[in-house]
Amino acid sequence: MSRTPMTLLSPADQERLRALRRMKAVALGALLVMALTFVLAFWLENRHPWLGYVRAAAEGGMVGALADWFAVTALFRHPLGIPIPHTAIIPNRKDEIGHTLGEFVETNFLSAPVVRAKLSTTALSRRLGDWLRDPSTDARGRTHADRVVAEASTAASAVLRALADDDVQELITDLAREHLIEPDWAPSAGAWLERILEADAHHGAVDLAVDSIGNWLDSNAHTFSGLVSRRLPGWVPKVAHRLVDETVYHEAVRFIAAVQADRRHPARRALDGYLSRLAGALQHDPAMRERFENAKSAVFDSPRVATLAAQVWNTAKSGLLTALADPDSGLRRRAATALAEIGGRLATEPALQARVDGWATDAAVFLVDRYRHDIASIITDTVEKWDAAETTEKIELMVGRDLQYIRLNGTIVGALAGLAIYSIAHAVIPGA
Repeated sequence: MSRTPMTLLSPADQERLRALRRMKAVALGALLVMALTFVLAFWLENRHPWLGYVRAAAEGGMVGALADWFAVTALFRHPLGIPIPHTAIIPNRKDEIGHTLGEFVETNFLSAPVVRAKLSTTALSRRLGDWLRDPSTDARGRTHADRVVAEASTAASAVLRALADDDVQELITDLAREHLIEPDWAPSAGAWLERILEADAHHGAVDLAVDSIGNWLDSNAHTFSGLVSRRLPGWVPKVAHRLVDETVYHEAVRFIAAVQADRRHPARRALDGYLSRLAGALQHDPAMRERFENAKSAVFDSPRVATLAAQVWNTAKSGLLTALADPDSGLRRRAATALAEIGGRLATEPALQARVDGWATDAAVFLVDRYRHDIASIITDTVEKWDAAETTEKIELMVGRDLQYIRLNGTIVGALAGLAIYSIAHAVIPGA
C-alpha cells in the first residue's frame, strides 16, 4: 500500500494513508517486541525459571500477531506473495462484492416502506417554504428566491440557445398539423355556432358589426360619390348622377339605422336564419364540411402563415432570452416574488404542507419502486469497472486502519492466552 502516488490522492485519503501506515508500524512494533521478549526469556529461562511465564506470553503474542497479520493481509493480497488458496479475497471477488453491496442497498435502503417512513417524518415543504421566504441575502444581494430564479433562468437560456430554430419550427408545424389541421373543425364549429344561436349570444356581435358600419358610413360619405353614378349612361345629366349617389348613401344610412333600432328587423332575422343553416350544414352537409376544411387547410398551409409562425417564434425567443438575462426584468422579478409567496404559504399553511409532502412522498416512492434496481446497479457497474488493485487500495484506505487494531489486539490476546495456558499447565500437570 499504495501503488497510487500520494499527490494523486485526495487530502482525506492522504490522511487515511498516513494513519494506516502508523497503525501498521505500531502492530509490527508490537510483534517485534514480543519476538525480542521471547528470545531473551528463552535464553535466560534456565537461570530464572519464572521467565517461563514471560516466554509463554511472548510466544502466544507472536502467534496471535502472525495469525491476525495473515488474516488481515489475506483480505487484500497474497501473504508474502504466495498464492495460497482463499487469500487476496477482495481483488479476486471484487465483482461479487460489488453485486452484493448493490443488492444490499437495493433491499435495505431503496424500498418503498423505508423511503415513505423517512419522508413522512421530514417536513420537506415547511423547510422549503422557510428557505424560499427567508429575506436574508448573499454577498450579491440576492435572496434565496432570487438565486433559484437566477439558476432557472440560466438553465432556461441554455435550453433556448441549444434549440435549433428550424427544428422548433418543424415541431410547431407538426403539432399544428396533428392537432389543428388534421382534425375536422366543421362539426365542432357547427355545434358551437348552434349553441351560440340558441343562447342568443350572437346579438352582441351583430350589434357591434352594425354599429361599426353605421360609424363608417357617418365618416365616409364621400366614398359614395360615383359609386353608382359611374355606371349610368353618359347621356344622364350630372345632377342626376349626384342625386343617385346621395340617394344610395342616405338609403344605406337609413337601412343601418333601422337595423340598429329594430331588434326584429328582417335583416337580423335573415342573418339568424343564415347562421342557423350554416350551423346545420357544418354538422351534417358533407359538401359544406369539405369546403370548410379546404379553406382551413389553405389558410394553415399558406407560406405567409409559415413565415408569420417563424417570426413569432424568433421574436418570442429573443424576448425570453433578454428577459432571462436581465436580473431586473419584470419576468425575473415576478418569478422571485411568486416563489417567495409560495414559500410563505408552504411555511404557514398546514393543509398545503400536507398536500405537498404527500405529493413528494408519493413521487419518491414511485421512483424508488420503478427504478430501484437501476439505481442500485450504479454501485454494481461502478465496482465492476474498477481495477482490482485500485479497488483493494480504496477499501484498505477506508477500513485498513481499524484492521491493524485487530493485529494489535491479536498480539495482546495471544500473549494473555499463552500466559494463561502456561500457568494452568503448571498448576494442573504435576512436574510441569
